[in-house]
Amino acid sequence: MGRAWGYRDFGAADVQEFFERPNPAPGPDEVLIRVAAAGVNPLDHHLRSGHVRELNGHVPFPHVLGMEAAGTVLAVGSDVTGLSVGDRVTGFALTGAGTYADTTLLLGASTARVPDALSDAWAATIPVAGTTALDVLDQLALPTGASLLINGIGGGVGIAVAQLARDHGLRVVGTGSTAKRALATATGAEFVDYTTGSVAERLRGHVPDGVDAVVDTVGGQSLRDVTPLAKQPSAVVSVGDASVTELGGTQVHRRLDRAGLERVADLMVQGQLDPHISATYPLTRAPEALALVEGRHAPGKLVIDLRR
Repeated sequence: MGRAWGYRDFGAADVQEFFERPNPAPGPDEVLIRVAAAGVNPLDHHLRSGHVRELNGHVPFPHVLGMEAAGTVLAVGSDVTGLSVGDRVTGFALTGAGTYADTTLLLGASTARVPDALSDAWAATIPVAGTTALDVLDQLALPTGASLLINGIGGGVGIAVAQLARDHGLRVVGTGSTAKRALATATGAEFVDYTTGSVAERLRGHVPDGVDAVVDTVGGQSLRDVTPLAKQPSAVVSVGDASVTELGGTQVHRRLDRAGLERVADLMVQGQLDPHISATYPLTRAPEALALVEGRHAPGKLVIDLRR
């Protein structure tokens, strides 16, 4: 039996609880790992809240929280290639299997080996924040010198997009709360605080002619506030709000493959991408970590260290 933190019904934070579960057995296309570290993401609380039941509504309870992890392979399904017992890996968990647990199941095709130079904590941030940033910029395919607005630059995805965009030679302007200014400007981005006054008006002071593209990590009314800044609505990409299509934009096209994981790992090893982990927590304090992400108060990435 191993420790896990999850929920037995959809709802707010009060449905969360710790429980024990046996080590799951991998199916033909799955990998069982001992979790060393798990990334904390907004998707975690969206799944718990029942806001995306098309993703997890078919999975029987209880669900374990978390979608990304790094750890060591304990068993490999018969159809999985390129991975062996004992490998250090990072990848995406099966929906409901979660990563806030001592052991979990990853999708074999969405799992990659971790370079020796990367810590487990850094590796655990690759699947969601790292590959989302990569997918967004590949999708936009902006030329050198183009301008990019990141709505919500201070979170895990936003700060990763900012670094990769900088290295692509893009001019980056980002919105965020006051506490995330230093983190954002350290990437070379121009920062606009969305907690004081009209964010659209303040952005116009930086980009009076608008921007070539917008990456949205916030959604809701905030997305609607910044969309008019895009020169073309089709160049607005949201990482989580499907209503962006009503505004003429698109959602990010996620690939979730091994090649993307390996690309992000290489960027980290080369020093081009830093996940900016602001804090790590033991599993016993996972509720605190997720509450910070749910309240949008966490700068950069938060990670749960299962070895603590």
